[in-house]
Amino acid sequence: MAIYDKYLRAKALSIVYSCISLLGAVSGVFKSQTSGMVKSILNPWINEFTAILKEPVPSEDPDDWSVRMEVIKCLNQLIQNFSSLIQGDLTVIMGPFWQTFVSSLGVYVRSSVEGVEDSYEEQRYDSDGAEMGLESFVIQMFEFLLAVVGNSKLVKVIMNHLKELVYYSIAFLQMTEQQAHTWAVNANEFVANEDDLTYSCRVSGALLLEELVSSCGEEGIIAIVEAAERRIAESQQEKGADSAVWWRMREAALFALSSVSEHLLEDEVSGGKVGKLIEQMVTEDIKTGVHEYPFLYARMFSSVGKFSSVISHEVRDNFLYAAIKAISSDVPVPVKVGACQALSQLLPDANEGTIMPHIVGLFSSLRGLLSQASDETLHMVLETMHAAVTAGCKASAAIEPIVSPVILNTWASHVSDPFVSSDVIEILEAIKNAPGCIHPLVSRILPFVGPIVNKPQEQPDGLVAGSLDLLTMLLKNAPIDVVKTIHGICFNAVIHISLKSEDHAELQNATECLAAFVAGGRQEILAWGGDSGSTMQCLLDVASRLLDPSLESSGSFFVGTYILQLILHLPSQMAQHIWDLAAALVRRMQSAQISELRSSLLLIFARLVHMSLPNVDQFINLLINVPAEGSENAFVYVMSEWTKQQGEIQGSYQIKVTTTALAFLLSTKHPELDKINVQGHLIDSASGITTRSKAKLAPDRWTVMPLPKKILALLADALIEIQEQVPGGDNEDSDWEEIEAVDTEKEVDFLYSTGAMPSGRARYDHLEAMAKAFDRDDGDEDNLFSVSADPINEINLSNYLIDFLVKFSQSNRDLFHWLLQDLTHAQRNAIQAILS
Repeated sequence: MAIYDKYLRAKALSIVYSCISLLGAVSGVFKSQTSGMVKSILNPWINEFTAILKEPVPSEDPDDWSVRMEVIKCLNQLIQNFSSLIQGDLTVIMGPFWQTFVSSLGVYVRSSVEGVEDSYEEQRYDSDGAEMGLESFVIQMFEFLLAVVGNSKLVKVIMNHLKELVYYSIAFLQMTEQQAHTWAVNANEFVANEDDLTYSCRVSGALLLEELVSSCGEEGIIAIVEAAERRIAESQQEKGADSAVWWRMREAALFALSSVSEHLLEDEVSGGKVGKLIEQMVTEDIKTGVHEYPFLYARMFSSVGKFSSVISHEVRDNFLYAAIKAISSDVPVPVKVGACQALSQLLPDANEGTIMPHIVGLFSSLRGLLSQASDETLHMVLETMHAAVTAGCKASAAIEPIVSPVILNTWASHVSDPFVSSDVIEILEAIKNAPGCIHPLVSRILPFVGPIVNKPQEQPDGLVAGSLDLLTMLLKNAPIDVVKTIHGICFNAVIHISLKSEDHAELQNATECLAAFVAGGRQEILAWGGDSGSTMQCLLDVASRLLDPSLESSGSFFVGTYILQLILHLPSQMAQHIWDLAAALVRRMQSAQISELRSSLLLIFARLVHMSLPNVDQFINLLINVPAEGSENAFVYVMSEWTKQQGEIQGSYQIKVTTTALAFLLSTKHPELDKINVQGHLIDSASGITTRSKAKLAPDRWTVMPLPKKILALLADALIEIQEQVPGGDNEDSDWEEIEAVDTEKEVDFLYSTGAMPSGRARYDHLEAMAKAFDRDDGDEDNLFSVSADPINEINLSNYLIDFLVKFSQSNRDLFHWLLQDLTHAQRNAIQAILS
């Protein structure tokens, strides 16, 4: 092959690459045939690949780079699709690849980093459109290494050279001359790179380091820390030798450490070591000129922010002050970007005494940055503003007039951008929650939003939906006088939008807004309009429209949240319409195209079970008398859907409501329960890869089981899920795992056992840990409405399930014995652990 010119060789290799890719694409269906074909040609091609890669990489020779790049692309495809075939040859190829990798670094530094040789980046494509620049070649090498490291069987090949691999990889992370030039004048490009939104050597190298930590664990972490230390020491020597580019390797080492900061901080030893390393380095480098080394300053700021938890208070405070000063000074744009990144992470944990003297000046500076921000940098500035508002909440009353107007202008300018709108509303919510700010903020927003929602047809796209979002934010957890004030201006308008709008975004936001009105106003909301009956009818009319089966599911998305507030806060009024509500809920569920909508409606049925206590039988009888198309009655339909969906329900509150409601239903022992059969366990499909055609011919098959058995299985699943949330809960020596050794007969007979407790019992302290793990705030949106209002949220679910299952098993041992028979081993073991 060497007798042909490099261009033809590269084209021939690209054909080989295409063939391997095609074989890989069909290997799932034709595994033996494709493996045989690849095996027959592998050895000759490995010899060719080795011969090409073993020579040092020449400078300013894009044709040679293209040949090597095609070789590496072929190897990458072999690893991804035929790793078992290439496993034996990988040790042969890694030596020549290493020669290419190491020798290319010098070429890359001279061409791209220092810019003294041509990197051919401007001539990135040949006549066929193939990439041929140096950076593309380096990225392809990183892609190959990512494939090797990401394969558990192949990663051992590089384990003996892990430290050297990281050492050379960090050098490839140096900022290039072209990047420095572009980023100095274009903040958008710099921010995009910081967010890993670009295709570059730095981003690919950082991904490799992350993969090394994921695959190699502690060894990967040690390798990265030691390599960074070596590179920082080398940059110090270059600095002493008056090198003009000494800062580049230093910045690259910090960039490398920051890219795996989460992993490093999880490791106490390495995290502490990195903290000291960064402290020492930044303390010295902060004395250098900010205008001479703007990118080093930017990296120092962001690194101190990321590693703040392992850096001393003194250094953190110094950099916090330096960052505040930087965003108000005439410094290069990258420095301001780094300062914003540092402030976002340092402000939440900063000492109040350090912040307060500078808070007004900080907000003035951020306001100036906000007015200059582009679409790409806007999120970063808003994130910093949010951190500043939260940190300076005691002074928020003084700065509210400074911040709110510019934030509202930003919202108005970007109301159709969901990401910017979300950022802005978070800031306004932080201002609202600060002492003394809610009333002036409401007074500022209402005159602007009121006319918009009252004349929705005259507004541009997105403005009405965005205004409803703002109103909902103001209403959540607001004092009653604020809710009443907003009600007087906007309530009727929101009702009108809910009843008339065809825009799904407006419908969704109006539904949430009404839910917030009901949650905040409660019974008093009926009196504010003058005619309580008319107000209640309006609320019911909205519920009726949202539950209309002809309305698209997207428009009804938050109807569950809305109705939940109605039955929580207006229970006596809603009780009069319970039959109609149940029928409408069933019709909406049957027409719903979105599973989350069905889950939210099931939550309503579950809450109705609680409201029927202690006469849960009456709730069952009610649903039996409600028709449901395609089912015997609504109870049959609802329980069939509920038992299918229970495992998909999300949120601590939602799981508590639905799980306890299932327990109440089971405890009734209502004769109708035994008549209903529902979906049981998934039946394992035949072995082999499931293609689309196979899935159509043989869809998932499920067992059928009586409803009471399914409910008990779901309660056992809830116990298992709580156990998994306990720290260390997935340890192989955990209580649940120990019990798995018990055979089936003993699993059933434990009901009748007495005397010594088995060693696998769930200890009291472990159950307490389970309760705490499950009761952690999960940040669910519905909790903003329901947590404070609904006593069910105070239930300790693990304790509740334990108490229920103990009492239920003792109430009728024969029945309980029968219910256990169709449970899985894991489900029986979970129940045994608490009954022992």
